[in-house]
Amino acid sequence: MATLRELKGRIGSVKSSEKITGAMKMISSAKMRKAEGALRRLVPYRNQVQTIIGHLLSSDAQCVSPLAEKREVSNVALLVFGSDDGLCGAYNAQIFKTLLSTLNGLHAQYGEGVHYTVFPIGKKAHLVTSKLASDTISVVHDCPLNTRSSLSDIKQFTEFVKAEFTGCKFDRVLSVYTHFKSMSRQVPTVEELLPLEPQKLLPEGQAEANKPYLFEPDAASIFNTVLPLYVLSVMQQYFAENSASEQAARVIAMQSANDNAKKLLEELQLEYNKLRQQSITTELLDILGGQKRD
Repeated sequence: MATLRELKGRIGSVKSSEKITGAMKMISSAKMRKAEGALRRLVPYRNQVQTIIGHLLSSDAQCVSPLAEKREVSNVALLVFGSDDGLCGAYNAQIFKTLLSTLNGLHAQYGEGVHYTVFPIGKKAHLVTSKLASDTISVVHDCPLNTRSSLSDIKQFTEFVKAEFTGCKFDRVLSVYTHFKSMSRQVPTVEELLPLEPQKLLPEGQAEANKPYLFEPDAASIFNTVLPLYVLSVMQQYFAENSASEQAARVIAMQSANDNAKKLLEELQLEYNKLRQQSITTELLDILGGQKRD
């Protein structure tokens, strides 16, 4: 049975843990709001670029891009967005589970003749994906990106991915990330980054339109300029959503830890009070017993 001194030490430790988790929750909340703000600012830009693509496709112009080229699949790249830090609950475990499910689905779709290249973004993503390395799965150990990468780094990596796709190094590029819906809901998601399907970018009800636009310069030049901008905006959105989702998961994890600390503190305090009362009662009985003997 624990002594009063041991219980007092435990209570002090739990109180310290409660303060730490509370502070971490506040920090993560601030970071999440910052990432959410960046996401809100990015979405209008992406929507505007998508609108321009829609106008191009709904005209009578012929728009072709190497980023939209479909070919027989023999090499698939998977961009796996995880976290660099821990203490975010099951966030990275869910991403890894989604990655495994995606790989199983691709194996079932293409058979055994396809090679997969995994780009883990974040230290935790690298730790879990490194276990997947095999004859058919390569894990890039020196991926230049992490969750704190700057816009220039993201742009440079996006250019690399596009060059590898147009150079036929990869036939498909998939992104495995966590879609940020709200503070309490983040959904592991798989999206195809390349090849693009321009027809899917058309606004609803615009697919059948045929408008006589006049373009300066020609429509093909505009299309091949705007489409890479769209790819970059999508990549930025992956990073923003992943960052917001990570911080939201950490807020929830810290709140859960804080609640558990409070519950444990109440139990320890109750046990401490019982033990203290028992100690006082024992001392009183010893005093009364001594008086009777006298």
